[in-house]
Amino acid sequence: MKPQYIRIKEELELDIEAGRFRIGDRLPAEVELAKQFKVSRVTVRAAIQRLANEGKLDVKHGVGTFVVNQLPIMPNSLEKLMSITDMIKHAGLEDGEQREKLVIEQPEKDWAKQLNLLSDDEVIIHERIRTANNEPVVFSKNIIPAKLVKDDIIQKGSIGSLFQYLQSIAKISIRHATSEIIVPLHTDQNCQKLLIHPDSTVLLLKQLHYDRHNIPVLYSFDYFRNDVFKFTISRTRIDY
Repeated sequence: MKPQYIRIKEELELDIEAGRFRIGDRLPAEVELAKQFKVSRVTVRAAIQRLANEGKLDVKHGVGTFVVNQLPIMPNSLEKLMSITDMIKHAGLEDGEQREKLVIEQPEKDWAKQLNLLSDDEVIIHERIRTANNEPVVFSKNIIPAKLVKDDIIQKGSIGSLFQYLQSIAKISIRHATSEIIVPLHTDQNCQKLLIHPDSTVLLLKQLHYDRHNIPVLYSFDYFRNDVFKFTISRTRIDY
């Protein structure tokens, strides 16, 4: 038999899905819900807390508990190389960005090695939080050889899809990438920018992107909210 708070949680979820409680609506007070479900306020509070942890309710102490907009899962195949902008738009959501950092600096040794840079080459460090329907879902750190787009990107700042930007400004068409999947530690400061729900986890995709001539042109570190993005890959068994 299910615990009572799980039963109440599921009934409240059904009410939300059926539209009896709409986005932005305030739930009845705990004492009213306790009377409705014939349980204690402690049990109601446990059910509400579970829904809040899943990002379905927003508990504002002294104000009330509100239904919030839960983003849909965005399924993506790792076999297909898509920009984050396209991922968000493909899910039917509005993409946006919050710029965190845009500077020209000397590259770290690993960056210079990956991008085949000379000793005096500089890189553009472009950091931003990508949003879906105004909610943070990805933190991106992009390393670009400065000689490719130095003046233009500094002036513009906000560029939308980086793939499309490189194509239109530098005539660089990104064709493929080598990718490494990493589960970052929660102490990673970049993870902290996305952990807006207690149950949220983050997946890091570190990628080196190549153009049509197989030249590395972009080194990216993308932190994806794991409660929003779902990555899959098709694998084939090899018989020895």
